[in-house]
Amino acid sequence: MTVLERWLDRAKPIRAGEELDLEPLARYLRAHLPELRPDQPLTIEQFPSGHSNLTYLVRSGSTELVLRRPPFGSKVKSAHDMGREYRVLSKLWRAYPYAPEPLLACEDEGVLGAKFYVMRRLSGVILRKDLPPGLELSPTQVAALHRGLVERLVELHAVDVAAVGLAELGKPEGYVARQVKGWRERYQASRTDDIAAVDTLGAWLDEHIPVSGAPTLIHNDFKLDNVVLSSDDPTRIVGVLDWEMCTLGDPLMDLGTSLSYWIDAADAEPFHAIRWGPTTLPGSLTRPEIAALYAERSGRDVSHVLFYYAFGLFKTAVVLQQIYFRYRQGLTRDERFAPLIFGVRLLAERGVEAVGLGRIG
Repeated sequence: MTVLERWLDRAKPIRAGEELDLEPLARYLRAHLPELRPDQPLTIEQFPSGHSNLTYLVRSGSTELVLRRPPFGSKVKSAHDMGREYRVLSKLWRAYPYAPEPLLACEDEGVLGAKFYVMRRLSGVILRKDLPPGLELSPTQVAALHRGLVERLVELHAVDVAAVGLAELGKPEGYVARQVKGWRERYQASRTDDIAAVDTLGAWLDEHIPVSGAPTLIHNDFKLDNVVLSSDDPTRIVGVLDWEMCTLGDPLMDLGTSLSYWIDAADAEPFHAIRWGPTTLPGSLTRPEIAALYAERSGRDVSHVLFYYAFGLFKTAVVLQQIYFRYRQGLTRDERFAPLIFGVRLLAERGVEAVGLGRIG
């Protein structure tokens, strides 16, 4: 047993209302994946974290696979395109060694009621809001982990998209303006409460769109709880998960999203309630330090980082609003979603505060 093995990311029993029909799934997988033997039973559990696409652990004998499918009741097809996510990974995983290896995509919604895909499991440690009980990281280790996250992002932005066959993935021309417009529209389509800060921040973004540099491949959800750490070394990233929003666009949009998840120790206490990873431990880099390190490693100009940070906050607020909207409509019974409206408000108010102060930290 390695030092960190007891903290490996583990699946749990499936949440009520998110069960999969085992019999047709087993037939389909065995028909398309020869490594699954018909004499070995197939079992399914669910990875409990995450708020968007649903992720399941499929076991058959010693084989462990991960199945991804859209959330039940979701109407936002573009955010849950399993076929697209599979196609991206099929071309990316050899060029970017942190991407998981996809094995099979199912376009037949008759199997599970939705399209899905299956990939090989990347086993390791995933850090959530706080370190698990008993796991301690020194300030030196925390700083190394944070630097590693930035370096993996820089490496992603350096992928030669033409060489890997992803040059046609998106439309980078006008990407930032389309994103601002699109996320403002998504908010209106899923609005449940009157939150003035969301409207204020959206209007500010619309008026301050910067000129983009050269486009790159971007992940669009690059954060600490979307990376897998080695079970031998908690500072070494071995995998990056959740590629459903990957596209071609302004790489600083990726940086801004990462910064929007990054809570500094000096941030106001309410903001700590929506921390997405251990970013306040001794040794942690601050948002300005993250931006400066990205600029150093990538060679890109980050002088407009405030816009990208504000956009990241706005987009994340809208994502939470969309999930909360599904909960309010009764399309999901996951009680984790009940307080998300408070996150919408906090993120939007933080964005308004940041642009008012003219700084990210």
